[in-house]
Amino acid sequence: MTRDYSQFMPTAAASATSRTLSALEVLGWQSFFAQQTDVDALEQTPPVRVTEVHRSGLRVKGDGIDATLPPSVEATVGDWVLLDQVLPQDSVVLERKSLIKRRAPGHDRSVQLIGANIDTVFVVTSCNADFNVARLERFVALAFEAEVAPVIVLTKADLCDDPSGYVEQAERVSPDVPVLLLDARGGDPAEKLAPWCKPGQTVAFLGTSGVGKSTMVNALSGNQKVETQGIREDDARGRHTTTYRHLHVLPDGACVLDTPGMRELQLTDAATGLGEVFADLEELAAQCKFNDCAHDTEPGCAVTAAIEAGQIDAARQARWQKLVAEDKFNSTTLAERKASDKSLGKLIKGIQKKNRK
Repeated sequence: MTRDYSQFMPTAAASATSRTLSALEVLGWQSFFAQQTDVDALEQTPPVRVTEVHRSGLRVKGDGIDATLPPSVEATVGDWVLLDQVLPQDSVVLERKSLIKRRAPGHDRSVQLIGANIDTVFVVTSCNADFNVARLERFVALAFEAEVAPVIVLTKADLCDDPSGYVEQAERVSPDVPVLLLDARGGDPAEKLAPWCKPGQTVAFLGTSGVGKSTMVNALSGNQKVETQGIREDDARGRHTTTYRHLHVLPDGACVLDTPGMRELQLTDAATGLGEVFADLEELAAQCKFNDCAHDTEPGCAVTAAIEAGQIDAARQARWQKLVAEDKFNSTTLAERKASDKSLGKLIKGIQKKNRK
């Protein structure tokens, strides 16, 4: 079947609000991706989006296409790929508009890609014992670093007498991040998240297990597509329901990424994001007498002076220093691993070349 891909080029794109979305636009196709393509070649290598990643391969969807790519294609959920229908392993991943990543759990010092080409991240937490300001700061910094708009979503307000304290703490994370309080089980998600779930947009839910991410995906889609579970009563922690990242297409034309719960979130290459979350502390640090000030006992430290004056919270300052140190360590070790892998690759190629001779 021949398809007309010219409508997806930037010069011919119309407003999503003035016409019915095309099949690709429903999947999140935007001019940013169209600019990277040759419209005359799109019939042979049509664009498809990665909706699931498994060890056995990547599920991709496009205009009339639902296929599987081999795991050798280095892509993550949300990526746009030019599908080589003859040699799928040669399919090309388009440049990403945004990329959310973290240092992978474990000791192998690798990076885990969480999702690509996301427009908005809903950082979800509960109004119970699972609520953790430090974790919220990590998630928000992750979103800022990826140049994705974060929104903090507080759920399970029915489990506490007064949720206002949780809202106040969440609002102090960043003045640039909206905070929403809602009931994930009712009509709140569809109503309160609507401004960010517009046709053609891609949103993602991030948070720990049991906070209501999958429940909100179901509420937005209008059915019970995603399995859900409750929390443990002894510590308010959730059970893993979503076991892999899955990009769902909503009836209104938006895409939503549901992710497994993440209790461990190690930052890497997130200096810019941390700078935005802790902009006030970064500004104070620039006023210290010494450029390498540790903000401890050094004379002329603007940060400790602000703490003593009651202008900033000492606990928040401690969290900032911890995250900056963690990010610097992870970024350095990952850079060293990349350099080591590159050197090893050159050595192996040299040996192979010598053996061929």
